[in-house]
Amino acid sequence: MKHCSAQIKYLIAIKELSEQDEYVKCVSISRHLGVSRPCVSKTMRCLANSGFIYEDFCNSIVLTPQGEETVSEILSNFNEIYTFFHKFLKLPHNEAHEQALAFIMNFPDDTCERLKKIVVRTMNKKNS
Repeated sequence: MKHCSAQIKYLIAIKELSEQDEYVKCVSISRHLGVSRPCVSKTMRCLANSGFIYEDFCNSIVLTPQGEETVSEILSNFNEIYTFFHKFLKLPHNEAHEQALAFIMNFPDDTCERLKKIVVRTMNKKNS
């Protein structure tokens, strides 16, 4: 299922922040992504309406089971694409992270899947 780039960017941010802290707040996302708090609030409303986060996001932002599943699908490609930018192209962590995110947001799912398969196959050969 294809998601808009804002959904992908914010869902990944929520997942990353929730791994660092139990409570994810709009201000945390604002800082993490370098966007305004009103922009975060607007996107949280969209994510809540789409069923990805719970409605009471003003206190703490929590992914719904549907949101968790969606993030898992997105990250299944993200990790290998990040590996491509970081290990194959030798980009620093932050730059590789940004490039992988941009790639996932802008390229079709089948292209992401194809790159993922190439990375996995290459890594398996290196480890053999």
